[in-house]
Amino acid sequence: MLFACGLNSVRSPMAAGLFKQIVGSGTYVASAGVRKDELDPFAVAALEETGIDISRHRPMTFEELDDWEGLNFDLIVTLSPEAHHKALELMRNIAADVEYWPTPDPTAVEGTREQRLAAYREVRDQLTERIRSRFGWHAGGNE
Repeated sequence: MLFACGLNSVRSPMAAGLFKQIVGSGTYVASAGVRKDELDPFAVAALEETGIDISRHRPMTFEELDDWEGLNFDLIVTLSPEAHHKALELMRNIAADVEYWPTPDPTAVEGTREQRLAAYREVRDQLTERIRSRFGWHAGGNE
């Protein structure tokens, strides 16, 4: 299972952390981006509120992930249009399913710290519901 977004600094690491908590450790999960940026501290804070620690996540691109461990995934869930196009391009010759889950970019929200964090919580909650809906409840999760 691979989650992908534009920078691998907000949405895809959040989704991977949530997936691990909800589904459990029986399925390998990773995340990647079209490009990479520093891990967003608001993403870390939004997940910490639910007991998930992604602070050690190191953003990487599709290419870096491929070099590091290969792109041997059965399913790639893309969270941004850019990542979706990239995944479809890369998967032309690989038998992997690609699903697109349009997910808003919380970094676009401006305002106070609390207003900005609220946008990340909304993304966290949307991803939680999508993961639960798509993958159901499995043994090993913390819920």
